[in-house]
Amino acid sequence: MSEARPPERDDAHVVIAVVRTGGIAGIRRRWRVEAPPEEAGDWIALIDSCPWDEPTPDGTGADRFVWSIRARTPAERREHELPDGALDGPWRELVDAVRAASRS
Repeated sequence: MSEARPPERDDAHVVIAVVRTGGIAGIRRRWRVEAPPEEAGDWIALIDSCPWDEPTPDGTGADRFVWSIRARTPAERREHELPDGALDGPWRELVDAVRAASRS
């Protein structure tokens, strides 16, 4: 009997969705990327660099943006919500990459 192996990272199916809500007009913006298999490893590296399990700081103030980030890889599904002021470091890299890929 053979053991099931996880998919190779290069052949992985990766989907990342980013939703920004809030602001003065309260307009919801969405970006999504479904990585082609040859780019899956790069996207998984971006996903893995984010501190998914760290507590989220409180966002204070009216009319601030809130970012909802969802990522699905063959190994896991992740979800995190951040106030605008906490969108930095690896989070900013991931969101910027998804937004850029959504435009192309």
